[in-house]
Amino acid sequence: MTALARRAFQGVVDNAYLLLILAPLMWGGNAVAGRLATLDWQPFTLTSARWLCAVIYLLPFAIGPLKRDWPILKSNLWLLFMLGGFGMAMFNLFMYWALSYTTAINVSIEQASMPMLIMLANFIFLSQRVRWLQIMGLLLTLFGVLVTATAGEPGRFLSEGLNRGDAIMLVGCLFYAGYTFGLRWRPAIHWMSFMWVISLSAFTITIPFAAWELAQVGFTMPSLGGWGVLVYVIIFPTLISQLAFARGVELIGGNRAGLFVNLVPIFGSILAVLILKEQFQWFHLVGLILVLAGITLAEKAAVKTA
Repeated sequence: MTALARRAFQGVVDNAYLLLILAPLMWGGNAVAGRLATLDWQPFTLTSARWLCAVIYLLPFAIGPLKRDWPILKSNLWLLFMLGGFGMAMFNLFMYWALSYTTAINVSIEQASMPMLIMLANFIFLSQRVRWLQIMGLLLTLFGVLVTATAGEPGRFLSEGLNRGDAIMLVGCLFYAGYTFGLRWRPAIHWMSFMWVISLSAFTITIPFAAWELAQVGFTMPSLGGWGVLVYVIIFPTLISQLAFARGVELIGGNRAGLFVNLVPIFGSILAVLILKEQFQWFHLVGLILVLAGITLAEKAAVKTA
């Protein structure tokens, strides 16, 4: 690497704001990739292939940290497998499944419900104090998701329920909220050990789903574009985004870095319009505004509580 390239690389890894914009951009692209994948991949098979490739790719880098962390890993394997199962396996499995039935824009906006679900879990299971502003934020966010999922007719929910894809995605969000809630008990191990073990967990848990799917519909060799989607979801949402976000947290702290996660529905919606040519309808805008307003209210209240 030349001196100029080294300086450029160092400039990127030391720029917290650039890293914290790139991470949600890649996560937003995951919904678009999942929608594109429906042309070539079955959702469960894609999820399993993604984590198998991640396990293989990460192993050479993880061997050293795994050896050093083994005494801690050994006593926390069940916790780590649960975290990988909830956050990496089930969330992505449900998201890719949902994208067979709904738009990438809907999925992107519905992901924004996760901070509110995490707040709710903290209240229910840890009895954390909740302020009225946080309750208002929760209700605004949930209403925004409902507006999006019912195409601007929330009254339809009472008579018809949710679209199948939107309902599946919201179940996936519950799994990811459970993963984030569980991170408070993450053992003090090297981040590479953590990534490899939860990737292995995700792959292991998705095997029976993929096996069932392949038994039902068989396997068709993906096109070149289908392989490209797999490469994207392995390199960007799985690996680089995690590194970028972790470095951003290291540079400016978790509280400030967490605000950038709110960019995921914005980037996801923009990419869906640009790449998939999906129509950004008025109810998407209303839903997005309600969701972001709800998150902002809740975060302001959380700062006051702290």
